[in-house]
Amino acid sequence: MQSELSMMRLETEHLIIRPYIESDLMESFELMQNPELFTYMRMGVLSFEEYKGLFKWLIDSYNTPFNMPFKYSFAIRTKATDAFIGWCGVGVLDLSAPDKELYYLIGRDYWGNGYATEAASALTAYAFDVIGLDKLFAKANSQNTASIGVFRKLGFVFERELMGLTGDYEECNGELLHVLTKERFRKQAEI
Repeated sequence: MQSELSMMRLETEHLIIRPYIESDLMESFELMQNPELFTYMRMGVLSFEEYKGLFKWLIDSYNTPFNMPFKYSFAIRTKATDAFIGWCGVGVLDLSAPDKELYYLIGRDYWGNGYATEAASALTAYAFDVIGLDKLFAKANSQNTASIGVFRKLGFVFERELMGLTGDYEECNGELLHVLTKERFRKQAEI
């Protein structure tokens, strides 16, 4: 794991965000078994064997340097109970590489507590301040009003509806793409 990521530990009012470790596997897998989480996502519930492969890939991704095409996902735990409640990440926006995107998922039992905004804000600051990005994208299904609300709270602005995508990205057609610059994020944080 590269040194910046090995030291990564983001603490917010209610959350701790850090790289995955092997002992997160079962809690992470169990959280991802609720099909409701994938209503607006291009993936579904995975078998344990499939998830183990994905989990290994997530941990291995920490070896990719910031100056290479990366995708990092991080565990989100509550400070109060140390419960594994979801994940957030930053990495290549595949449909328009080398652009980078912000993404996250909060377990169903933890919706409505502001955790998505809290985690996304902390990771956005990390992406700008430590990774050194100047701009981040985020996309969501037009019916995913919760995520669109998170984007707005962080200062993301609507850029365009995705259309005309083919092949691996065809399922993204109709999603709303938002963008946030480092400068706008800083100004938004001052308000």
